[in-house]
Amino acid sequence: MAQLQRPSQLLHPLENKKTNAQYLFADRTCHFLVHLLSTLGFRRVLCVGTPRLHELIRLTAADDKKYDIKSLLLDIDSRYSQFYMEDSFCHYNMFNHHFFDGKAALDVCRAFLQEDEGDGVIMVTDPPFGGLVEPLAITFKKLIAIWKEGQSQDNSHKELPIFWIFPYFFESRICQFFPSFAMLDYQVDYDNHALYKHGKTGRKQSPVRIFTNIPLHKVILPTEEGYRFCPLCQRYVSLENQHCEHCNSCTSKDGRKWKHCFLCRKCVKPSWIHCSICGHCAVADHSCAGPRAGCFICGNSDHKRSTCPNTCLSRGANKAVRKQKQRKSNKMKMEATKGQSMNQTSVIRRKKRRERVHQYLCS
Repeated sequence: MAQLQRPSQLLHPLENKKTNAQYLFADRTCHFLVHLLSTLGFRRVLCVGTPRLHELIRLTAADDKKYDIKSLLLDIDSRYSQFYMEDSFCHYNMFNHHFFDGKAALDVCRAFLQEDEGDGVIMVTDPPFGGLVEPLAITFKKLIAIWKEGQSQDNSHKELPIFWIFPYFFESRICQFFPSFAMLDYQVDYDNHALYKHGKTGRKQSPVRIFTNIPLHKVILPTEEGYRFCPLCQRYVSLENQHCEHCNSCTSKDGRKWKHCFLCRKCVKPSWIHCSICGHCAVADHSCAGPRAGCFICGNSDHKRSTCPNTCLSRGANKAVRKQKQRKSNKMKMEATKGQSMNQTSVIRRKKRRERVHQYLCS
């Protein structure tokens, strides 16, 4: 019975990195999130791609009658339908906002988001790190639109609270689509990932963080795990993240102490140096030429490859090259096959010759 309540531990995680690799929260991260959600006063949690968080919320609610939080799981793994009813699990693809069970599943999600006029609900999502930020942002905005349908006119300015769990180096992309988001210093770690582990130092530590539109001063990070409250920034940061008086902010993103570059007028990673040729800080062994700006087809800087007028010519040239390679490959295969057939013929001829000699000697 206990195993059935923890299906993420019973089922073997999918490990095809090209399609649907599954990395599951460590217990440390799950218990932190459950405690944080309860502290912030949320009563419903929409778990998008976070099965282990979903099951811990249900377990906590079953064990503690005072813990009044409900959870709905949206996940691509259809195996969870064996463990949850339709009102607590929807087979869902977060990259194209597709409910595999159609309108019935969509109605379940809509009712969950719009309950109590959308009050007391938060969305927690942990997308695959190989996925593009743009389609994920489009999907999350569709879920936000569903939540807003249940809002009254007086609450039209409110935002759906969100925890988006993603590596810190996607910060600029996420904030491009959600300007109200900010990044927490909390390191998210996973049970079945060799690298994304809490407690390691330097570049070996987990790069996964939490992006949220909840005011950062409300999110309390555990001091026993090495987090402190910065009174100047009014938020919790890691101990290594020192406040820069020039930037007026705790600037570190990866848990290391960053240094301020007066030429760049910002803090940079400790291993970076200022390059007088490039005019900005970069790694010591970088190429000053850098990536070519503009179009990769014709080289012009006034447009990108997708809008290049020479795209058709480039595609034609690439197609010709592919055809030439295919013809060469086919020719090599034919020569190999021909060589094999010739070898087989010579073997047969030698065998027949030996048989004739044997017959002659015996006669």
